[in-house]
Amino acid sequence: MNLKHFFVASFLTVSAVFQAQNANKEVLFTIDDKPYYTDEFARVYNKNIDLVKDESQKDLNSYLDLFVAYKLKINKANKLGLQNGTQYLSELKTYRSQLAKNYTSDTKVTKALIDEAYERLQKEVKASHILILCDENASPEDTLKAYNQISDIRKKVLAGQKFEDMAQQYSQDPSAKENKGSLGYFSAFRMVYPFETAAFKTKVGDISLPVRTKFGYHLVKVLDVRENRGEVTVAHIMIMKPQSNTEADIIKAKNAINDIYTKLKQGENFAVLATQFSEDKNSGPRGGVLPRFASGQLSSEIFENKAFALVNPEDYTDPFESQFGWHIVKLVEKHPVKKKEEMERELDAKIRKDDRSKIIVNTLNAKLRQKYPVKRNEKLYAEIKKTVTDGYYNGEWKMPESKKDFDGELFKFEIKSVSGTAFLNELNAQQKSKIKIKPIGKLVDHVYTNFVDNQLNVYYNDNLEREFSEFANIVEEYRDGLLLFDLMEKEIWNKAKQDTVGLKKYYETNKLKYQWKNRVDVLVVSSTKEEYVKKAEKLLKSDITADALKEKLNTKESVNIMTKQEVVEEGTDNNIAFKKGLSKVYKDKDYFYVNKVIRVLPAGQKTLEETKGKVINDYQQYLEDNWVSELKKEFKVNVNRDVFERLKASMK
Repeated sequence: MNLKHFFVASFLTVSAVFQAQNANKEVLFTIDDKPYYTDEFARVYNKNIDLVKDESQKDLNSYLDLFVAYKLKINKANKLGLQNGTQYLSELKTYRSQLAKNYTSDTKVTKALIDEAYERLQKEVKASHILILCDENASPEDTLKAYNQISDIRKKVLAGQKFEDMAQQYSQDPSAKENKGSLGYFSAFRMVYPFETAAFKTKVGDISLPVRTKFGYHLVKVLDVRENRGEVTVAHIMIMKPQSNTEADIIKAKNAINDIYTKLKQGENFAVLATQFSEDKNSGPRGGVLPRFASGQLSSEIFENKAFALVNPEDYTDPFESQFGWHIVKLVEKHPVKKKEEMERELDAKIRKDDRSKIIVNTLNAKLRQKYPVKRNEKLYAEIKKTVTDGYYNGEWKMPESKKDFDGELFKFEIKSVSGTAFLNELNAQQKSKIKIKPIGKLVDHVYTNFVDNQLNVYYNDNLEREFSEFANIVEEYRDGLLLFDLMEKEIWNKAKQDTVGLKKYYETNKLKYQWKNRVDVLVVSSTKEEYVKKAEKLLKSDITADALKEKLNTKESVNIMTKQEVVEEGTDNNIAFKKGLSKVYKDKDYFYVNKVIRVLPAGQKTLEETKGKVINDYQQYLEDNWVSELKKEFKVNVNRDVFERLKASMK
């Protein structure tokens, strides 16, 4: 977290949203005739009351002064135009977008999807499928044809035909010819959501009803269900199958993997052997380490099973053969399924990238259509539909040359009006998507529905501040926090660091604030071994230096003592006496110590360099205090005292 984010987060902590005590808000004060109300003051004060350490700030009169000063600074920032800064606007937009996610998705639906996904992640399903391809925008005739075809196949399987044979014969998944439709084991998020749902809801040995996905229609046969094995990180050494496939070359490859295995058993390093001999060009240079994977992510089931069968890190398999060659696999780390509370953010992110997100979007769209009833100009809509020809499918459709006839209101909701021309522009833009829905009238209806939903979502998002007072308050507070940071940096912090003349003058005026207490220059010797500290104690009775002490007691192989020479103020360390001399050996936690006070330094004035950090902080506060006084002269502040007294009485 950078300084700005820390500052704004801290600011928001003390300005967070909550219900104000006063239902009836009144103007508490004005700055240049701009009103500020009692409800905001009460809200911020009540939140701050348990956080502030300075008791004076809990006094309502003192807090009003602080609140007015804060609003004066925001007015100054706006007067300087900081609210128009590119970086400021970008940061505010990013924050608002992040916050808006909590208001633009159905939390109940999202939670249900998270719970469902986590429950499914506990299991792995082994399944096979048969696919009949059908574009998701196919015509009703083509869709019905695909559905009938998959239904006929299902009838044959239920009548006794083998699922695997039907997959080889009819499935339009290219891999089915080789794998007979087998998909191996998989868990949640590994397949498209409708397919996943069918797999998890079908009993072992049963065949699902036809399932529609964006690829077409599927039949799913569930072969097994087991506990999720989590993920695993492994390294492997691989000798590839020879392209010639002659017996001599196969024997040569087997001998190579067996020789490597023998070297491993003799104690040679796995990573070194992988780097030298593995024919996997991707993992070999990394010591054979592969990216972590779960069941069903690799194209070799035997490789996965061998990897997951390993129990302890550094365990490795005997040589085994896959369709790609011969391997030895070593376990690096097992990654079991995390607890739900640890995965909620991850699951939420996956859901938003998955087909599941459509459920959330559709739920919100349905609510928005109910919240904002849409009134459409049917006559204008019909005229627009007439202009769209079948040339649209090939990207050849042209918008009407004269758009005047379409500039009227096509539809309206709340105070938002959308013209027919805007929809024509949307149709033109969507032409690049090459939507295949037929006939053309249905395609126009499809684009229109999405266009309306988008307009509703944009309108809803743009009006979140009006819809939700808590959202408006949080955004406003974040906006003020960013402005305040930029203003303080410009007017106070940078000035305090760069104004060397002003800093020196402030130091000279306030010298008495920057005084040393009594100090000592002390050498401290420490070790976990008491014997070495006692040896150091004897040596310190002479005038031996710290370097000479380390040279005598430390070796190249072992650091037996550590030394530290520093100036220590009185009261900071009770083990250090404030007089010249050597202490006794003492213990603090796991360390033994001895110290030698070399000289005593009397109390006195700190130089500017010795206390520069503290002086800069104090100078910043001085500048800010005087700055607020100047702001009160620059802006006209008028506090409504009668309102404030009533507010105080209601808040006690």
